[in-house]
Amino acid sequence: MRLRQSRREDPDLNMTPLIDVVFLLLIFFMITTTFQKESDLELSLPEASGEPVEREETAFELVVDKNGDYYVNESKVVGNDVESLKNALAKSILGKEDLPFVIRADGDASHQSVIRAMDAASQLNISKIAFATTISEEEQ
Repeated sequence: MRLRQSRREDPDLNMTPLIDVVFLLLIFFMITTTFQKESDLELSLPEASGEPVEREETAFELVVDKNGDYYVNESKVVGNDVESLKNALAKSILGKEDLPFVIRADGDASHQSVIRAMDAASQLNISKIAFATTISEEEQ
């Protein structure tokens, strides 16, 4: 009885998963590097560049002046706390929380005033918040 000799096959290494992992690592490092560069940007508000967007007439507007006073649709809000602002906004929107909400803040307004306005809007479930800016003089 003669036994056949088994042939030895050369081991084959599949490179496809290795290439996939290398591409994923490359994408990961590219994205994290991009985020790091964006955090180093210097901002000077309220000027902005870009194409002006037409304002919707159905949107309601909140103005914050440099003294921290609020105006909802051109009528002054009595008091500067979150509750009085929330009451004024609730009367203004009357169940139309899906309309765009524009915050037009003065360049010298305090950051706390703008955050207070955003807090009142979020407590009323207003999700579409936009900030009005002007076009910088360099780009005009």
